[in-house]
Amino acid sequence: MDVVCLDMEGVLVPEIWIAFAEASGIPELRRTTRDEPDYDKLMKWRLQILKEHGLGLKEIQEVIATIDPLPGAKQFLDSLRAEAQVIILSDTFTQFAMPLMAKLGYPTLFCNTLEVAEDGEITGFKMRIENSKLTTVKHLQAMGFDTIAAGDSFNDLAMIQASRAGFLFRSTDAIKKAYPDLPAYEEFDEFLEAIRGALRS
Repeated sequence: MDVVCLDMEGVLVPEIWIAFAEASGIPELRRTTRDEPDYDKLMKWRLQILKEHGLGLKEIQEVIATIDPLPGAKQFLDSLRAEAQVIILSDTFTQFAMPLMAKLGYPTLFCNTLEVAEDGEITGFKMRIENSKLTTVKHLQAMGFDTIAAGDSFNDLAMIQASRAGFLFRSTDAIKKAYPDLPAYEEFDEFLEAIRGALRS
């Protein structure tokens, strides 16, 4: 049996930190896992910037409330879920993701948790498991599932390469150039057909 594992940000919804960077006027926060492969380093840097500017969870959630899924994402996901089991594997946090999951029809989501003080300051974060995307894929495989994986960033590459079939979706030119063996797609219809092909193979 196949399980399709999809990244969330950049694949199904816009990048939350980029949206917040634009809304807050802090361009440094545009940096994502497309730019920085070390997620722990990236998040600690982000939290330091938030602290310097006196920003917390409330301000980020206000921006998230204005974000909609990428055009065509819900239809793509609905079609895919009618044909296969789908898990969203994301390095985001439940406090960020749940409003977006509602707009996507509540697909299964595995992500992480923020540590938040009473005054709303984000003081830290708790990762669900080390190397969460790759580790989850490996455990699914150990349970007898074949995995098909797709994403757009550095932190997706391990799960993509470990899966029976893997794809890049709306990735960067640098990542596509560095991994020319990974099929890369830009539109949901061709992406869906590629996954369907992998499901049939």
